[in-house]
Order: sequence, then C-alpha cells, then structure tokens
Amino acid sequence: MNRYNLLIIGIIMLCSLLACQKDKPINPSVDPPIEAPYSPTPYNLELPDNFLLPDIPADNPLTVEGVDLGKRLFYDPILSGDNTQSCATCHQQAFSFTDPDQFSLGIDGLRGTRNAMQITNIMWTQHLFWDGRAIGLEQQALEPVENPIEMHETWVNAIEELTANKDYPTLFYKAFGSKNITKELAAKAIAQFERILISKDTKYDKTIAAGSGLFFTDEELNGFDIFNTERGDCFHCHGSILFTDNSFHNNGLDSTFMDIGLAMISGKENDTGKFKTPTLRNIALTAPYMHDGRFQTLEEVIDFYSEGLQNSNTIDPLMKNVHKGGIQLTAAEKSDLLAFLHTLTDTTFTTNPEFSTPF
Repeated sequence: MNRYNLLIIGIIMLCSLLACQKDKPINPSVDPPIEAPYSPTPYNLELPDNFLLPDIPADNPLTVEGVDLGKRLFYDPILSGDNTQSCATCHQQAFSFTDPDQFSLGIDGLRGTRNAMQITNIMWTQHLFWDGRAIGLEQQALEPVENPIEMHETWVNAIEELTANKDYPTLFYKAFGSKNITKELAAKAIAQFERILISKDTKYDKTIAAGSGLFFTDEELNGFDIFNTERGDCFHCHGSILFTDNSFHNNGLDSTFMDIGLAMISGKENDTGKFKTPTLRNIALTAPYMHDGRFQTLEEVIDFYSEGLQNSNTIDPLMKNVHKGGIQLTAAEKSDLLAFLHTLTDTTFTTNPEFSTPF
C-alpha cells in the first residue's frame, strides 16, 4: 500500500473519530460543566423621592446575584465556628434586624456588653457599631465571624467550608465572576444585602406623602410637635428622614463610665461616653434600648430624657436642663410623644419576604 492510500485511510479514520466525539453525550459525572458567562443583573433599588441618594461604593455595586448571595450568607450558620449561628441570629427581621435580648449569646455561651444595633437603613452610614470602629459595611461584615464572643470562627476555616459547599462556588461566580471565594467577596455580598434593608413604609411616611389622605391623630400630631421642637428636643439627634444624625453623643446616661464608647477608638478623652445615634425607625420593635440595653420600654426611655439625665464632663450640649435631670415633660406630653414614636413602625419591613431567610 503506497503512502497516498495510507494518507487517505488516516484522514477517514480521523474524521470518523471526530464525528463520534461530536455525537458523544456529556457525562455530568466526568465532563466539567460549561460555565455561563458572567453577567450580573443590576439591582433595582426603589426609594421614595424624599429619601437621600443611595451611598453605594463604586467597587461593590448592587446586583441581584450579589444581594441573593449576601442574603444566603447572612442567614447561613456556616460562617460560625460550630455552624449553629448566623448574622441573623443576633439581627432578627421581626425585631427590625436587632436582638430582643439585652446582650446576644455567642456560640460558646458568652455574652457581650452591648446590645446588637439594628440594621435598618444602614446604607446611609459609614461608621458602624456603637463606637464607630468599622468604616463601611464591607469592613463591618468581617468582624463578627472572628469575634471570640460572637461567631468565634476564622475566615480561613469559613472560606474552606464555603469552597467545599456544593452551591457557594457557583453563587460567588454569578455574583462576582470568580469561584475563588475570599473573605472580602463574602463581606461585599453581605454588605449588598444589608444595603437593601430599607424601611420606608411607616404611618409617618404615608402621612407626610402629598395627597395620601392619611392624617396623624391629635395625640400623634402633638407628639410630632414635641419631637421636632425645643420642647422635646429629639430632632437634633434624630432628625431627617433617617431619624438619626449618624453621629456620636454622650446623652447623659452616666456620670462615670465603665464603657467609654467612641473614646476607645479615637483615643480622645472628650469622646468618653459617646455612642452612635441609633435610628428611631421601628423603635417600638427594637427593645431593649441604649448601647447597653438598660431600658426595657420606650416609656423608660422617655422618662430618662425627661428627668433622668446624669451630668459628666463630656455630656452633649444638646442635653437640656441637665441640672433638673432633663426636659421635664408632663404625663400628657410623654404619652403624646410615645404615640408619635409608634408612627415610625414599619411592619412591611419586618415581614418582607425579600429580606427573609432563603432556607
């Protein structure tokens, strides 16, 4: 057989082999899956006209895939040392994403010394925790995992578990275009989910909307006036549509301090006793109150500002009539102020399935 015939036979055999390979069905147990192209979907964030523009980092835009991944990580106990606790353990939706316990219980049965802050409209603040030690949600999301009295895990172990999970590599790829899971990407996803936790559907919001046809009761309207005037003097720290100035104040809780608050981070003596101003949205659902959860009811909180202030070297000048203990509200004024605070409750927020566990 000459070389020409051998060449023809070889070509025929090669074509037959290629045809067989083309028709060969894919075996999922052997053949690697064909990866869909990375194409995240922008998340449509709907805000009322009177809300502030969203504050979203350029390197972590909101996407449907990122938010979905963040929600799963927020509710998954895989990030804790013994796989029993998640972010949602201490930030429960029914309580506006805070903890009804004075101090949250960690996986080792240890308790902290501060009440869990609520995660509501958190997108509009940069300084997180009561003492402001984290700058931005991405940084904040990193801390609880390795905190020894909270989730008590290492990020190295958490990443190993996420990587070994059958779902997470694909979910990270869909969210960020990479199956290489890192703590930074995990924190970005959690931050994306937390940014959509927006409360905007209270009686207050409906009443102030033009043409809503909804009105405050006489008690609520009087409470509104007390809140927004020097009589109650609440608006200085809890003004704006967010009901917080996102700043730090010594509000007269103590004359001496076991917990020095912001001063622990800043190192400045004049920051002693200053803590982050919490939002008053859903305040009726977030007991107990103050950084250490010392007050169980809103009535106690109002009584404190009325006649319970304690003087100290760093007390905020906004705290009026300190020598009298506070603003000295009458019983009727206290009742009206309480009625107004209840108009800040948003039950659609605490029941919204978009914010609920995916498991």
